[in-house]
Amino acid sequence: MQPKALRQRLTTDLAETLIRVALIVLLVIVCVRVFTPFSHLLVIAMILAVALYPLYLVVLRWFGGRRRLTATVLVLLALTLIGAPIVVLGIGVTNQLSEVYHRAEDDTLALPAPDPRVREWPIVGERVHAAWSGASSNLPTFLQQNREVIRGFAKKTLSMAGNGMKGVAVFLLAIIVAGVLMVHAKAEERIARRIVVRLTDAEQGPKLLTLSIATMRSVATGVVGVAFIQAVMLGIGFLLAGVPGAGVLALIALFVGILQLPALLVSLPAVAWLWMSEDGGSTLAKVLFTAWFVIAGLADNVLKPLLLGRGVDAPMLVILIGAIGGMVTGGMTGLFLGAVLLAVGYRIFMQWVDRGAAETAVAPVEAGEKP
Repeated sequence: MQPKALRQRLTTDLAETLIRVALIVLLVIVCVRVFTPFSHLLVIAMILAVALYPLYLVVLRWFGGRRRLTATVLVLLALTLIGAPIVVLGIGVTNQLSEVYHRAEDDTLALPAPDPRVREWPIVGERVHAAWSGASSNLPTFLQQNREVIRGFAKKTLSMAGNGMKGVAVFLLAIIVAGVLMVHAKAEERIARRIVVRLTDAEQGPKLLTLSIATMRSVATGVVGVAFIQAVMLGIGFLLAGVPGAGVLALIALFVGILQLPALLVSLPAVAWLWMSEDGGSTLAKVLFTAWFVIAGLADNVLKPLLLGRGVDAPMLVILIGAIGGMVTGGMTGLFLGAVLLAVGYRIFMQWVDRGAAETAVAPVEAGEKP
């Protein structure tokens, strides 16, 4: 082939290749832009579908293998047991934040004076009473001097509450989408298996897929599930005991539990308020509520070892670190993705380490030496 013809052929091939690459990049960009508005919803729905699928199989046997009916019943049950408390909690938080905002706008926000018995607290009683009294008496002056700053903060807080309600709506919609995904779970599993096998190989792909599914279920039950159970237990107790800001405190307990901090950070102040308040409640009721708050605050010590890391071929510490790190970097979605990615990365790394150790052990045998 002549040099001129060769250059022309190379130029033509290069141009066609660049056009194809450009079209592929354009297609990927368009697909990402189209998928982005639904990405958060679909990720949450997939996580819920993976977490609820074992329960779906149990209910499926009860209904004689009717997948659509089973999914419908399970979705309605989830909306009732999970969605209803979240909606009540979200409405309570929004109402309380809205009340604080309107009080700040009307200059009626006030801090009640401390109970005289606060002085009787050991060691810190006098200091706490003095600080509380000073804040109570000087709060109106402080609010008047910093009116604009407080107003801006209150607006941001109210906006956060509105975004929280949007998040609740997305979560409820994700439960419905998860029901649809569970109906077609077998076909989706085959597609996922084909993808991971294509990305890895026929031996490692199914193992990594199984590890990812088990890790998601472990985090859903051992981290989020335990935190949700504690938040519901404490929220119900706060409402029955008449603790101020029960919805906000339950929400704080939920986030504290997800952050793997002890829920006693929320329940113990409620116990202190219970015994300091002059609401006329009986001593027996206070004792019972105190026991409930303490039990709910310590429930994670029993539930977490039972639920976190079950069936996962990775240490519980790896899953826990991945869940916390993922939540810090990616929010609630990152809570699951971080645990899955770190668990998969851990297994790949350990397989690489084990393969190197096996090759080192085989080398002396191939050289004619004793292993």
